[in-house]
Amino acid sequence: MIAPKKSLGQNFLIDNKILEKITNLVDIKNETVFEVGPGTGNLTEFILKQNPKMVVVIEKDKNLAEKLKKKFEEKITIINDDVLEVNECSLFNEKVIVYGNLPYNISTEILSKWIINLKKNFWFYNLILMFQKEVADRIIAEVNTKNYGRLSVLSNWKLDIKKIIDIKPESFYPKPKVDSSVLFFSPKKQFHKINDPKNLEKITRIFFNHRRKMLKNPFNQLFNGNSEVIDKLKIDLKLRPQNLDFETYYKLTSEYEALRS
Repeated sequence: MIAPKKSLGQNFLIDNKILEKITNLVDIKNETVFEVGPGTGNLTEFILKQNPKMVVVIEKDKNLAEKLKKKFEEKITIINDDVLEVNECSLFNEKVIVYGNLPYNISTEILSKWIINLKKNFWFYNLILMFQKEVADRIIAEVNTKNYGRLSVLSNWKLDIKKIIDIKPESFYPKPKVDSSVLFFSPKKQFHKINDPKNLEKITRIFFNHRRKMLKNPFNQLFNGNSEVIDKLKIDLKLRPQNLDFETYYKLTSEYEALRS
């Protein structure tokens, strides 16, 4: 067994029943699959059983990348690089299905990067991703709940999300100290138009930076107390950031862009 690296947040999924369940979520026969963080290739093996057209994996750990090459030879294409440094949109000429047992320490960075890079067309059909359970709970959180925040607003902008399964530590090597969750993301056909997703990231960052305080301060920081925006969106500045729903944040972003155009 390969020794996992704590610095890379490596926890290898070894439960065959769960691996099979994950790969059976969508029909990947004759499709191109992109797997992030394949580790020892446990999930990769199950993906290959479904007869995809092509499997591309990205693995930062050089040692693991070399072992994957020996294990699978020409069956997969291996990118030995950091997923945060790669422009995924330029890797493929067609839409792909993405699988990822994401490293806990950078999972939110990866997802946020992909969302912010969704400027025009989707480069994927679906994302099937594993997160630390508490992160997954933040992603799927609803307004007016304690887990609702920046990640919830960003994730639900262009994507429909559902939880597939919670996974106990015993299904991994080494056993993490927390539960994990698999989430299934699919592109929305209808979503609020935002010119630059980085503005949505900025709006949510500033509003949720002080999530227990009233909306007045972050609103004034962004809009200089613009009463027209308050009236148009019917915002009560005595509320707190977790009291504004998804759509209000998207509309706020559009108003922010309009004032700076």
